[in-house]
Amino acid sequence: MNEKDPVDLSLDEIEEIEKLTLRWVFQAVYDFGMEAHEIFLKSPDSVKDIAEDITRELLDRLSGFNVQQRVYGTVDYKKARYVILPERTVRQALFIDSKAEKENRSATIQMSQTSMWIRQRRSGNEINEKGLLPEISEYGGKNYLTTTCLIHFMYDDDNNVHHLKEVTIAAIPNGRLQDTYNPTFDDGIWLVGRNAPSRGEDFRVRVSFSKLKEKSAWRIQTLTYEENIKECKGLWQS
Repeated sequence: MNEKDPVDLSLDEIEEIEKLTLRWVFQAVYDFGMEAHEIFLKSPDSVKDIAEDITRELLDRLSGFNVQQRVYGTVDYKKARYVILPERTVRQALFIDSKAEKENRSATIQMSQTSMWIRQRRSGNEINEKGLLPEISEYGGKNYLTTTCLIHFMYDDDNNVHHLKEVTIAAIPNGRLQDTYNPTFDDGIWLVGRNAPSRGEDFRVRVSFSKLKEKSAWRIQTLTYEENIKECKGLWQS
């Protein structure tokens, strides 16, 4: 096996792996189709729990090349995997979290869910907080490229019934791509998170889908659910 140590990956290779990973996630959501809509419609659970259950089920159906190694993280789905490329194989620690909200402009990221630095201005102050995930994870004496994605479910309520409208799938850049996606306090992909330091709440940040898409269009993919014709629609955007 021509396996490459993630430590030796170039920035372009990391981009390539993250793009391939997002294609895999996009396909998994697309193949799950209107089943996600039906689960939102009929499940008595909270929307947060519904989103978590759908995320785990749809990704397990398209399992990929898994490594028999347990990984740890505060996300809904986490796997050690091989990324199979034409000329090489790379070990990957994949972390995927799900969100369920009534808007589709952004999503909350906990510091334990990113390997990037959060560089932004808040109330005139410069914020420079390091994500808690390593850029390269180590398990069982092996290195794994850390990759983080989001599956964001947007829904509406009608008489306490949840109607799934849209899913946004996002690839959060690995921390090694910091200079491309968040080089300065005024140039980045982040919005102020919903945390109150005065109440002792942990620091959080929101990733802006529009800002991330401006940096790299393929990192944001969208699927819509047409309830009247019972069809899930979406085309990969490069």
